[in-house]
Amino acid sequence: MNKPSDNPADPFKKALAEATKVMADDPELAVTYSVDPAGQTADTIRLPQVSRRMTRDEVLLARGTADAFALRHKFHDPKVSARYMPQGQMAQDLYEAMETARIEAVGAEYMPGTAGNIDAKIGTEALRKGYDQITQASDAPLAVAAGYLIRHLATGRDLPKGAENVMELWRGFIEDHCGGTLENLEDTLNDQQAFAKFARQLISDMGYGDQLGDDPDSLDDDQEDEAEEGSDDDQEEPDSTGEDDSDGEEAEGAPEQSQEDSQDASQAQVSMDDQADTEMGEEAEMPEGEAPLEPPAPQPVSDADPDYRVFITDFDEEISAEDLAEPVELERLRAYLDQQLEPLKGAVSRLANKLQRRLQAQQNRSWEFDREEGILDAGRLARIVASPTTPLSFKVEKDTDFRDTVVTLLLDNSGSMRGRPISIAAICADVMARTLERCDVKVEILGFTTKAWKGGQSREKWLAAGREPTPGRLNDLRHIVYKSADAPWRRTRPNLGLMMKEGLLKENIDGEALEWAHRRMAARQEQRKVLMVISDGAPVDDSTLSVNPANYLEKHLRDVIAMVEKRKAVELVAIGIGHDVTRYYERAVTITDVEQLAGAMTEQLASLFDSDPRKRARVMGMRKAG
Repeated sequence: MNKPSDNPADPFKKALAEATKVMADDPELAVTYSVDPAGQTADTIRLPQVSRRMTRDEVLLARGTADAFALRHKFHDPKVSARYMPQGQMAQDLYEAMETARIEAVGAEYMPGTAGNIDAKIGTEALRKGYDQITQASDAPLAVAAGYLIRHLATGRDLPKGAENVMELWRGFIEDHCGGTLENLEDTLNDQQAFAKFARQLISDMGYGDQLGDDPDSLDDDQEDEAEEGSDDDQEEPDSTGEDDSDGEEAEGAPEQSQEDSQDASQAQVSMDDQADTEMGEEAEMPEGEAPLEPPAPQPVSDADPDYRVFITDFDEEISAEDLAEPVELERLRAYLDQQLEPLKGAVSRLANKLQRRLQAQQNRSWEFDREEGILDAGRLARIVASPTTPLSFKVEKDTDFRDTVVTLLLDNSGSMRGRPISIAAICADVMARTLERCDVKVEILGFTTKAWKGGQSREKWLAAGREPTPGRLNDLRHIVYKSADAPWRRTRPNLGLMMKEGLLKENIDGEALEWAHRRMAARQEQRKVLMVISDGAPVDDSTLSVNPANYLEKHLRDVIAMVEKRKAVELVAIGIGHDVTRYYERAVTITDVEQLAGAMTEQLASLFDSDPRKRARVMGMRKAG
């Protein structure tokens, strides 16, 4: 007789997987569960893990994620999406958010039960990202707000609290700029191609038309127009002279008109509107005699400080360590790092083992006894023998709080770290990553510097453009991914040797690096996120500070820290090497000798994972005071 699974979540997970395949209309679809971020490919759906406890939030999130992915599998054509995808990043974000809203709206009509599940998913994600705490539109992502508004208008459903807050902050702006176009929403929902054109028009209305790129139908439209002139003149003449309202009147007057005909008419109208906009240029007048609307101000570079400026971002890069050196060179640099730190390696390893023992002590199996359901408690069977009327006793295994955790180590790669500081920082990060991975904690290792001294290509552009006063950040950023959270340590081990590469370490612009690391963490699904910053000084970039206020970069760093600590989605801790970082960070420690780094990292991480909140607060307070 086969022993049944003792995990109460297994039947639910199996049933949800089968329902997802049916909804997606694909029996061959693979459905898995993982602590990794939920995701989807052409033949696989990865859902968030459901623990033994099967809390209400876990179940709702799993159902909502499964429904959203299944509907996308059924109602989304990647080829159509790729054809109409804009070129600019902001336009792409708007396009994707609106397409997701379309899919969910069509799904709600096709299968009404999905709407509530996806509402729960949206609500969970909005609260996790702190959308309910935002009070200014500049702090809320426009693309997300546009997607929420499309879903709200298409389904008529109220949004969860956090999502509604973001939508309302931008709703006035979107409706003021796109009111006429939004009237055609219902006509395009069931046709992805028509909706793609509709979305591109909305993007243009919001002032991001320059990011759309070439019209994918421009050549085809010329041929279609010639072919249709003879056969469709009677139908197209009213459209070419009338407004959107006339289309609505024709639809009401001819109820027998098919949905396909309505969509074709909508597509033709959008195509002609695009052509008219191109011919009239930027000075085109608004319909019905309205004054032309000014395009919106560009999205702020920083979520923490809308006034923070960057002269140009064209030369910035986010790059993997393996792309900055050949594999042979990485291996050589790694060997050099190991050789250089051989005397210190033992001490670091002992501290890492100490951290591992403290973490594993919390991973020991523990049970809750005398439960009404769970696993039969064999230790209490004697009571039943002595008194048969005694009810059976069950036990339930407790889940550890820190298993669903990701830790990011953000390392200062500035020139002042050259030599022993960067070597010790690299080896400590390496050992910490290996140790935490053994304890089922995911680790990401990031570095930040600039591509050049004295401004690089950004400064050259600024000089050529006439030396604009106070241009903002004036250097080319280089953000390096040494190890992503999902990559195993053994595969990325050579990457940390890159820090030994001659000429890599240059300037440090801490604020934007911290905001970059925070965005990466906020996008992950883990319940707990810890970000540790290791730096040896305040942000310094000669090119930027020579043409901006002296505290320009430091103010931005303070604003980013305040934002991260206020949102509380990420636990932030900092270690300063010979530099007092306690004046910036709420949780921080300053060390005077670089060889204290390993001990400081160990104690900081151990205190964060301590199961006793009072003890954790006490340790953090002592470290900060020290």
